[in-house]
Amino acid sequence: MSQIVSSTQFVLALASRTSAIAVALMFAVNGMLIGGYGGSLPSLRERLDLSSTQIAVMLFCGGVAGIASMQIGGRLADSVGARRVVLAGLPILIAAALTLAVAWSYPVAVLGGVLVGLGNGAMDVAMNALGVQVEAARRTAIMSRFHAFFSVGNFVGAGAVLVMALALGITGAGIVLPLMITLSVVASVVWAILWRIAPEAAVVNHSVDGVKTKIPRTAWVLGAMALAFGLSEGTAVDWSSLHVTDVALVDSTVGAFGLIAVSGFMVVIRLLGDGLVTRFGRRNVVRFGGLCAALGYTTVTLVSSLPLLILGWALVGLGVGMIAPQVYAVAGHLGGGRVLAVVVTFGYAAFLAGPALIGFLVRHLGIQHAMAVPAVLCVGIVFLALTMPKTNAALEPSGSSH
Repeated sequence: MSQIVSSTQFVLALASRTSAIAVALMFAVNGMLIGGYGGSLPSLRERLDLSSTQIAVMLFCGGVAGIASMQIGGRLADSVGARRVVLAGLPILIAAALTLAVAWSYPVAVLGGVLVGLGNGAMDVAMNALGVQVEAARRTAIMSRFHAFFSVGNFVGAGAVLVMALALGITGAGIVLPLMITLSVVASVVWAILWRIAPEAAVVNHSVDGVKTKIPRTAWVLGAMALAFGLSEGTAVDWSSLHVTDVALVDSTVGAFGLIAVSGFMVVIRLLGDGLVTRFGRRNVVRFGGLCAALGYTTVTLVSSLPLLILGWALVGLGVGMIAPQVYAVAGHLGGGRVLAVVVTFGYAAFLAGPALIGFLVRHLGIQHAMAVPAVLCVGIVFLALTMPKTNAALEPSGSSH
């Protein structure tokens, strides 16, 4: 078993309202930079005249860097404290944004993508690990709210592309430079605030009598769940608008309501999720989320009318929005950053690779029938969630040294 080595002073600091605000800021600024990165890719492609293959290679390089960074960041978060890893990871993300802002060649753009992966991988694991410690210190569920701030930040970062384009009268390739510089300045201000208010994190010890403990078997079950919801969420984000456009035979601007439904309901359920966890427990919340997402994917597989398709994608957003915060929270309570690194990596890899797999199925089965695959995976989550704790006992601090 992993043991959180902390003192009364640590626990009191982590339980404070300021600590919760600091972690929420971490999730929000991370989401903002990642959203800005994704939202600027079409403009970056236009600036450098990139092919779809070059974009894929750039994203792949960033993904590999992110997976490697998660493994290192998770272990560092346990050994030196998650606060330090977050404060080191955010400047790398800022450097990535500045690199992309001035990228006038493909190799520089690839470097920017790699920096995105390095910064995001370390920061993702560490901020979840710190969030788990804040939750344990407060003895109340709060992880859903933190993930809601990530979703809001993601929306702000992506939406800044349109807002700045309208405000500055710039379209196409010209928006990359002012967008990335603006997001970098905002993120730098947030970093300065976090330096002052982010709490010191407890160290997580993974040894008993000097012998290093193994990663618990439950971590691999949580990893399998992360694979399932990672692919399901990635499919919803990348394919929902295209699905609505092609199946309902509507204009692409109307088809965007698919992604709007997914994103909107994800934010709503994450804002409400902590109350549901307190009342029903994490296991039941995840099982209900898997059921909702499976029902949503089944709906979009079988129907073709626009209102029912939007309803189906709304159910998908409602369902997948419940799952990730709870799975990551259980992983963090189970074994700190080391276990989180395993589980987050599975989810991250599936989120990156899943939409490409669905693309292969779309070419061979058609876009509507391909949605049956995430439906089956979400049913699997319902059963895998039986391995999760029945109660929220993990919210009670245990194994602390005072």
